[in-house]
Formats: sequence, C-alpha cells, structure tokens
Amino acid sequence: MRSRLTTGLLIGALATASVARGDSPRKPTLESIGNQVMCTCGCNAPLTKCPHIDCSTKAEMEAYIQKGIAEGKGETAILQDLTLRYGVQVLTAPPARGFNLAVWILPGIGLLLGLTAVVVIVRRWRRRPTVVLPTTSGSADPNVLAAVEEEMKSTGLGVRD
Repeated sequence: MRSRLTTGLLIGALATASVARGDSPRKPTLESIGNQVMCTCGCNAPLTKCPHIDCSTKAEMEAYIQKGIAEGKGETAILQDLTLRYGVQVLTAPPARGFNLAVWILPGIGLLLGLTAVVVIVRRWRRRPTVVLPTTSGSADPNVLAAVEEEMKSTGLGVRD
C-alpha cells in the first residue's frame, strides 16, 4: 500500500514537472509573446504592459503577432520574425550569445568581485595590531626621574616648593 502511494506521488510529481518545464508543445498566444518583446513606441515597457491608451505601435506589433499565430508559426519563429523586423532591442531579454552574453555574465562577476573585496577588507581590519599604551607604574628608572626633576628645577619649570 505504501509503495503504491509513493509510486503514485512520484509519477504525479514527474508529470507536474514536465508540464511546468514546458515539455508539451503549447500554442503561442499574444500574451506569452507580448511579454517577451518590448513596445517600440518609446515607453520602455513590454508590449502587453504598454501604458499608452491608443498606441499605434502596440496595435501594429500585436497585429503582426496575431498574423504569425494565424499562420501556425511557433513562438520561437514569431520572436525571430519580430527580431528581424525591429532588431534585437525588441526582446525584453537579450539572447545569451555574442556581445549580449556580457549582460548575463557581468552582474555575476561584479557580485563576486564585490564579495571578494569585502572579505579582504574585513580580514585586514581583523589583523590590525592593537596599540599598547605604556603604563605609568614604577617602571621608570629613578636616576632618570631625578635627572628630569633637576632639569626642571634649573629651568624654572619644576614644581615650586
């Protein structure tokens, strides 16, 4: 009984994971493609979130996407067509190849360099030597003290009796 329950849960988890990963082919929608491209009207927002009410650019791009969906093209093919038409800057996330690879790599490198700098600075702060102040206990030579007192009396800087 217990092994059947475990097996059933395992199969259910695998099925859920494969659906979540997108193993099954799905039909592209205006929403799914519109979230992956930027509106070129200058609002710097994804196509589906363009804040302009009567944005002609948004309407043109949506019509182009709808045309691709009606022709039976896949999501990747429609995105490639949009990239050819408007350029790579139309994508919300640049492709991870060529010069655009820097967009994906540099933040991680910057984070690692920053953490390294913090670790080095903290270690240097911990290694700083502590300053030991001399004590004024009876460790001074009595002959030296007598000579200093004599000098002070002769110059008039000493304690007056």
